[in-house]
Amino acid sequence: MIPQSFIQDLLARVDIVEVIEAHVPLKRTGSNYSARCPFHNEKTPSFTVSPGKQFYHCFGCGAHGTAISFLMEYHGLGFVEAVKDLAGRSGMVLPEQARSKPGIDEPAQGLTDTLGRAAQFYKSQLKQSQRAVAYLKGRGLTGEIAALYGLGYAPEGWQGLEAVFPDYTSSKSLAVAGLVIDSAEGRRYDRFRDRVMFPIVNTRGAIAGFGGRVIDSGEPKYLNSPETPVFEKGRELYGLFQARQAIREAGTVIVVEGYMDVVALAQYGVGYAVATLGTATTPWQVQKLLRHTDKVIYCFDGDDAGRRAAWRALENSLAQLADGKQVAFLFLPEGQDPDSYVRHLGKEAFESLLAQARPLSEFMLQELAGRTELRSAEGRAKFLLDAKPLVKQIAAPLLSLTLRKRIAELAGVTQAELDQRYEIKTFSPRTLAERRAAPRPSVLRRLAEMLAFEPALGRQIDPRLLSEFAEATGPGLSDPELELVRSLLELSREQSGARGIAEHFRDGPLETLAREVEAASIGWAERRLDGDALAADFAGAWRQLLERLRHARISALLEKSKRGAWSDEDKELFRRLQQPSVYSPGPASAD
Repeated sequence: MIPQSFIQDLLARVDIVEVIEAHVPLKRTGSNYSARCPFHNEKTPSFTVSPGKQFYHCFGCGAHGTAISFLMEYHGLGFVEAVKDLAGRSGMVLPEQARSKPGIDEPAQGLTDTLGRAAQFYKSQLKQSQRAVAYLKGRGLTGEIAALYGLGYAPEGWQGLEAVFPDYTSSKSLAVAGLVIDSAEGRRYDRFRDRVMFPIVNTRGAIAGFGGRVIDSGEPKYLNSPETPVFEKGRELYGLFQARQAIREAGTVIVVEGYMDVVALAQYGVGYAVATLGTATTPWQVQKLLRHTDKVIYCFDGDDAGRRAAWRALENSLAQLADGKQVAFLFLPEGQDPDSYVRHLGKEAFESLLAQARPLSEFMLQELAGRTELRSAEGRAKFLLDAKPLVKQIAAPLLSLTLRKRIAELAGVTQAELDQRYEIKTFSPRTLAERRAAPRPSVLRRLAEMLAFEPALGRQIDPRLLSEFAEATGPGLSDPELELVRSLLELSREQSGARGIAEHFRDGPLETLAREVEAASIGWAERRLDGDALAADFAGAWRQLLERLRHARISALLEKSKRGAWSDEDKELFRRLQQPSVYSPGPASAD
């Protein structure tokens, strides 16, 4: 757990403009900077970076956050990884409790160092193995591509790593990193022996694990590192680090099944491919890919196993989709894989094949329709039943709408009937009009936005008055918004500036609301109010809030009295609530 005080100190030291400009060209626009959003395709800039508030916001796709969030989204890093990256740039040292996890003997940094040393050993061994070099040349690979992906060779001996690790028999990091195996008899030996080695590099460029492929025949054909503190198979993708630039240029990423497929495609100029690590595509992998691009193409063999893998990938992609993102499926001709196809037919032929990839919606509906007989009522009922759990997972509203329309057509029902059976909530034109006409923002939202824009406003009033209104509810009084205002008032006393308000609420119930409020605070900067005008606006909103809360609390107490449940404390509070002047805004208490 990284203390919030450390996060705030870190955000105070880094310049978000500097961090983002290293990856995205920014242009000065008034007091802010703008660019085309790196998280979705757009023709006109809607991505804004605020140097004063040290956050970014995209008015197109809603991406929002601090320098920490940017590194997480842009590079697919975890929170701790992003904090470490920024801390390293700023010369700050992470607190001890943030650098290691309970139950792990070796810090993560020690494990990556150990894996890095092993990778260098395997690379040196490749140069000395004519057999391994001949194998790679036979697969059409050059030395340049082998170097780009850090390919190596694990020698045949049982304890080859002993040559670079003098403490081979006692090193804990070798075992924790999954490089050695300790037998029940107490003997230690290398996990990888007589295999071409494919280092698995995380998005920070550090080696997290290995995949090893047999040169001749043997089982297993591929052997992966086990799960370790720095390596989770379901969260990593082979080749993503090397492919990032090519993915951005192509606007597409291809997901294949094998390490050799990735390397062979890169050899022939298709550098935007990655591979899963011997497991079905996971939701975390899909999420990571969609952070890097708007289009993902899964490329599988056309046999039954390939189609099963494709269906698993589809199921794990549904909940990650957003409107504007595309997922498609390509099935290669029988007997072909990406490696063999591109070697025999070349880049142009392979990319022509990519153009024929079937969109997720088409693949899903064809697969479901092929499992039943749509000419019978029973078949159509089964089709609707099979489609329901898949449709319910889709969070992208427009994609969900178009799919439901198509499903209804195929099943011979109306969309309204389907939505009713699928329990899809829809809104009538009248409801939507009422929503559009509803007063926005609420007084609570206005207060929150002003506090996010200028925290010093919170020191002008006494937040303890809010405690008088516990249990108060009423029109325009949202519990989450009230809790956020209360928290922002507390923060205004703890810090002098507003840096990453949303970071205070990361992984908590108020995170989404805090991000929305922080993004909306940009609007207050555009109003160009002077200090007195802003303070007057804030005081007016505070008075309005207190008055609403006072009336709501009085109503709650009156309801309580009808049930005969009034206490002496309730009576005293009711008496004080009849005196509005007691609750008028004023300077905060010195306590």
